[in-house]
Amino acid sequence: MAKPQRLALFDLDHTLIPFDSGREWLQFLADRYAVPEDAPRRYLDACRRYVAGRVGLEALHRAVVCPPGAQAQALFSTWRRDFEAEMARRVPRSTLALVQRHRDAGDLCAIVTATSRLVAEPFARVFGVAQLLATEPHRAGDGSLSGDIQGEPCHREHKVAHVRRWLAAQGLALQDFERSWFYSDAAGDLPLLEAVTDPVAVRPDDKLRAVARERGWQVLGIADVAF
Repeated sequence: MAKPQRLALFDLDHTLIPFDSGREWLQFLADRYAVPEDAPRRYLDACRRYVAGRVGLEALHRAVVCPPGAQAQALFSTWRRDFEAEMARRVPRSTLALVQRHRDAGDLCAIVTATSRLVAEPFARVFGVAQLLATEPHRAGDGSLSGDIQGEPCHREHKVAHVRRWLAAQGLALQDFERSWFYSDAAGDLPLLEAVTDPVAVRPDDKLRAVARERGWQVLGIADVAF
């Protein structure tokens, strides 16, 4: 089988979707009385502390995966299916079309996100992207979620390592591709944006916008990706 000549990588939160998937997952559970009513608010507080540099990604991950970890697995599976159906109605047509264009072109596609796999998998299915590189939740011996992260989180510079390991398992490397894209909204993703041939800033934060303008990177704004 011929190796793919082009690679398309996509961040998830605030890039393919116009919201924080972890917060929406917790709100979904709170609406079903599966977690405390204030769980989404406490998660957003943790997000603010993370942005301010007062806590690490581990705190956000624990806030997302711990509440459902104590629930029965059968009910948990049902929640995830229902969550996927609900989120499918909220995914923008514009980003669905963006991903589909790359898929139709035969590009190797993957979502690369700091979000827990627990939450990101439903979105990957909605976008029709089989390859998902995400932060892996650790499971205890009985299969329950411990709240810890398995291995390196898939964020910042670690995203590059995750991508390189994934490609290496297929006998590939980033430099093997004639063209490679990474779509992201955040300056924290600069290491992976700098590793591809075609970095794309999607409704970027102020720091990423400044870098993109300085380096002549493509910037997709509200009119280009209508959320």
